[in-house]
Amino acid sequence: MSQFLAKVEKVQSVESLHIVSFISHKTVLKMMSLEVSHILKKDTEVLLSVKATNVALAKDLSGMLSYSNQLEVKILSIDEGELLSSIMLDFFGEEIESIITTDSKNRMALEVGQNVVALIKSSDLAIERLL
Repeated sequence: MSQFLAKVEKVQSVESLHIVSFISHKTVLKMMSLEVSHILKKDTEVLLSVKATNVALAKDLSGMLSYSNQLEVKILSIDEGELLSSIMLDFFGEEIESIITTDSKNRMALEVGQNVVALIKSSDLAIERLL
């Protein structure tokens, strides 16, 4: 599970559905949730989390995607297994892990030091805790 700091920018609610916008390192992130704490207000600091298997990677990204969260990151390390590879990413000094198939890592020719885009669906982002 990767974790990183953010600050609440806005909370939008319709019935029991909530879209929370955050700012983390000048990057806007969005989270979709059915449960949002009533104390979650603008400028509330939070620790966000995402499972490594929910972090997709894009290289030479162009065009439009439905992924709300597109983080520009740098590859710090690659731990290649027979079937899966763990890719450690630097997001402004905070580490995010992506677990992808080794076939995908090889097809994309991913290497340490490359800049890529980490993609996280708004439904995969979670608040670990309020700070």
